[in-house]
Amino acid sequence: MKAFVTGATGFIGASIARELLADGVEVRALARKGSDRRNLEGLDIEIFEGDLRDREGLERGLKGCDTLFHAAADYRLWTRTPADMYDINVGGTRNILGAALATGTSRVVYTSSVGTLGNPGDGTPGTEATPVTFGEMVGDYKKSKFLAERAAEEFLAKGLPLVIVNPSTPVGPRDVKPTPTGKIIVDFLNGKMPAYLNTGLNLIDVSACARGHVLAAQKGKVGEKYILGNENLTLERIFALLSEITGLKAPKVRLPYYPILLAAHVNEAIAAVTGKEPMIPLAGVQMAAKFMYFDPGKAIRDLGLPHTPVRESLEKAVTWFRQNGYAK
Repeated sequence: MKAFVTGATGFIGASIARELLADGVEVRALARKGSDRRNLEGLDIEIFEGDLRDREGLERGLKGCDTLFHAAADYRLWTRTPADMYDINVGGTRNILGAALATGTSRVVYTSSVGTLGNPGDGTPGTEATPVTFGEMVGDYKKSKFLAERAAEEFLAKGLPLVIVNPSTPVGPRDVKPTPTGKIIVDFLNGKMPAYLNTGLNLIDVSACARGHVLAAQKGKVGEKYILGNENLTLERIFALLSEITGLKAPKVRLPYYPILLAAHVNEAIAAVTGKEPMIPLAGVQMAAKFMYFDPGKAIRDLGLPHTPVRESLEKAVTWFRQNGYAK
């Protein structure tokens, strides 16, 4: 068996590649020319140089592969060129799924996000069936992933054997970019997190998230969605766990929401002129208005999704960031 993995140089994709290799599956990884491939060093995989915007190239890459894991995405809370994000997340999804349909790929797992799902926001966990509209999407990343998920669903009607997974917030080693959540951990380690907003997240170990992808390919029902998540925690509790792990002090000041929202608007306006990433991304603050809690029960029940204790996942993340020079 051979699998084609997009986004394999990234956080989730690299873990998917490792899980597949552990199962004895051959892996062909899509990688852009000149991309950072540290996450693939030492792995016995085939690199296919290509781009999600090149439909014909993607068809060549998929030939001879049984399964496609489409985990590639432009994941940023701010970008000066939103069109590029939509081009990759929406257009790229159409291209790779169209290529999979054309080449007769036998199973496709598409990595969406819990950000595309309905979320009551009051601490009640959202599910795969919670109602949601495009108007609820905050920021270009969520909007682009919402549209990409709708594009993926169109291919179901065309006969593509597609399963959708919606990861929550993965944490763990090899977050090379790092992701927005990884940056929170790095800032904490470097003493740059003096205060916090009253919000909450669902965290999952990145390896468990990757295993969920593999299980979705093996056991998932075509046309179904599965939330890949684990524990719902307040941001205050996450910092408390990081404090217990590291011995560093957790921030004690809880910031009021609206003054920070105003500051984020100002930061965003400055960033639009300078081109430098804002210190306070507006989309991040707007997302924090809701507790991003989700129920992974369906994936646990139907797929056998593993659930590593979050403290253990945070410990692995802290160790990796420190060993790789991200923290003092």
